[in-house]
Amino acid sequence: MQRGVYFDAWFPRQHCYHPSLPPRRLRMVDDLVDYRATVLVWASMGGGSLSLPYLEQEAFGPVDARSRFYGFVNDSEFIAACHERGIKVLGIVFEAQGWEFPVELTEDEDAVLSINELRGVGKRGWMGLREFSSNRYPKLWDPVEKYFPDGLVNSEGQRVTDLIEECVARDIHQQPCHAHWVECPDREHQCFYMDRNNPVWREYLKAVIRIQIDAGVDGIQLDEAELPMGAFQYGACFCKDCMKGFREYLRVLPPSHVEDALDGADLDTFHYGEWLLAKGHDFKSDRQATPLFGDYYAFQCRAIKKYFAELADYAREYGRSVGREVLVSGNFFNLDPMYLALADDVDMVITEMRNTTYRQPEWYRYVAAFAGDKDVVVVENPYGGVVPELIGLLSEGRGHDLFRLSLFEAAALGANMSVPYGSWMGSVIEDSFYAPHGLATEIQAFLADHERLFARRTANNVAVVFSVESTRQLIGRADASDNTTNARDASVVVPYRVATSTLADATIPFDVVIWADGVTAEDRATPESLVRFATVVLPDVHALTGAQVAALEGYLDSGGTVVVTDRFGEGLPASVRERILGHERVHTGRHDVLEDLLPHGRQVETAVSAAANIQQLVDGSYALHLVNYDYDASLDAVRAVPDVSLRVKLPKDMERATAVTSDGTWTSLELARDEGVHAVTLDHLGVYSIVVFHDGELSKAR
Repeated sequence: MQRGVYFDAWFPRQHCYHPSLPPRRLRMVDDLVDYRATVLVWASMGGGSLSLPYLEQEAFGPVDARSRFYGFVNDSEFIAACHERGIKVLGIVFEAQGWEFPVELTEDEDAVLSINELRGVGKRGWMGLREFSSNRYPKLWDPVEKYFPDGLVNSEGQRVTDLIEECVARDIHQQPCHAHWVECPDREHQCFYMDRNNPVWREYLKAVIRIQIDAGVDGIQLDEAELPMGAFQYGACFCKDCMKGFREYLRVLPPSHVEDALDGADLDTFHYGEWLLAKGHDFKSDRQATPLFGDYYAFQCRAIKKYFAELADYAREYGRSVGREVLVSGNFFNLDPMYLALADDVDMVITEMRNTTYRQPEWYRYVAAFAGDKDVVVVENPYGGVVPELIGLLSEGRGHDLFRLSLFEAAALGANMSVPYGSWMGSVIEDSFYAPHGLATEIQAFLADHERLFARRTANNVAVVFSVESTRQLIGRADASDNTTNARDASVVVPYRVATSTLADATIPFDVVIWADGVTAEDRATPESLVRFATVVLPDVHALTGAQVAALEGYLDSGGTVVVTDRFGEGLPASVRERILGHERVHTGRHDVLEDLLPHGRQVETAVSAAANIQQLVDGSYALHLVNYDYDASLDAVRAVPDVSLRVKLPKDMERATAVTSDGTWTSLELARDEGVHAVTLDHLGVYSIVVFHDGELSKAR
């Protein structure tokens, strides 16, 4: 398991200003060592979306003596210091961001007197991508030809001298879109939403990657990995390259489909935006009912796969050209199915959860399914969740158990929740998120010292299928708000979400199995992915591919049990649908009734309401991870539950049981077995405990 740190290191009580992260200090490395950090995310050299010369200053620029006095270093020096302590650093590529900043300069424009936060001195101007691409400041920045000797040429063969005008995402009226979630409303700066479908922007991003690798990063993190699909919230993108790409996509569809959909339009000259406007659509209201939206969504999913892979491959190739193997990751945000096709192109999955709450075990089980055999690092999100409240509590010396829960919950359920180190608080709140040092050190020490008690493989006997095609529309309606609010419409019932929360709330361990649609991501459903589960739950799986039908029938043939809720296989031939629903081991039930979801009964029986996950350790032992969410605000603590009886079904009988609590205490438990059920009693369940069922002695050695 990686131990990630969300390492923006933005200042307390000040805006978190994209794209440039604050200068680094050597003392920070000492903190990271205390946190037992293995990898830093959002960690280094974000300034490429301001200009390439600015990025080089971050990476290699001189540091004055006064700053050296307090251990300030440039980013390449900081990375080298991290390497001495075995810590990996990822360079952050803010792919969607194109910045313009107000600036004050000397009269000769040979020195910057202020930028972003102005002082009322000198000569006013702007600095950013426009000025870089037009060589506006020859005394301050190296010319664009240093980085692109042959210049930048767009898809129409034109030389580009304004990167923003060329590469910005545009709405249906051809207005440029802004990345509002990073623009501070009380500042003059502007962040334009850039479009990776434009080949000029991809060439620019490759230059950012080159500079970061030259500065020594261990990996490249491609933020906003889904662009330009994130611009859907702004009614975009209808730029020339998106329109060209969509036109070519339509050409490869069956002629009957295209002719019917276009309603007589000429595909040779077809412009999706103009066509929609003529029909009275603005791509904002009721977007999912917009003509051709499904096709446009599929086109953009393929585009993000293609161009994300292009940048990922380039990073690895450039790294090898300078004698290094470079990791690649991205920000997969809420792990929406649009990101599934990108997972093959990364070495590590990084996700910025859409809604950060105090209890979300079902979401973490989805995260574990998405990541598969790859490491996953999760970071919190300040919008639409509890982070501002938690920061307020921690600043008052309260909320320590809530913070413990946030990190232990992820580890227990198959992921890693990063430690915040000056992490992002959005563009409105003037603060950043630092955890109390001693508290973060305590938690991270437990996770590091007990690393052998964590594993990706589980022994949970229930699986819940997440069907991409069946859930996409419902989740799209439930999560329709923009990313500065992340509101969720609770009136929209998503049976998958209800089923998984019903199981999680009842202390039932389960896995998630993701079934892709075969169009936006490869369909990899097989019977082998299901056979280890006693029960497979299909909540509202109304759309199935041929491979998914074969997987289901193969699973039933192997002796498995299926629970169907709500709709099922509506597009299947009647004979196939009836054959499956009529099978003796297929049960029907409600997605919100626990007993309906568990025809074989509970794998974990206990009176305690806690998150549960059974991990299968490399030595053949089983670790039952239990997270107790019973936080009492009046006590400012999770209430410990005494005398917790547990009955646990395991794949095979084990001889002994040991409880490991989050304070590091190990206790041998009296174990009774009855027909495969292992019964133990914990003296108490605090915030987090691990019950290990094992044979022989369980060593405490790391």
